[in-house]
Amino acid sequence: MAKLGSQKRPIIVRTNSEETARYVAETCAEHGWHYIIGLEPDKPEDISDLERMLNPPKPMLSDKVGRNDPCPCGSGKKYKKCCGASDAFFA
Repeated sequence: MAKLGSQKRPIIVRTNSEETARYVAETCAEHGWHYIIGLEPDKPEDISDLERMLNPPKPMLSDKVGRNDPCPCGSGKKYKKCCGASDAFFA
């Protein structure tokens, strides 16, 4: 599937006013995104594609730390040489 905002899958919005349409066009042009704007005053506005591009979902972080991953305490050491070392004594 093509990426949202590309030429194959443009951002599609429906607006009620020319002011909102201008805002969408300027924002998309600023970021280099392809878009299609429908100006329909009698229908509800839908700018969800634009909002999705401006506020992408954050990836979920795992609570599990691998032995060779950096320690979450911020020491800069590997987990197995830092906080993970004390877990080994109690396991």
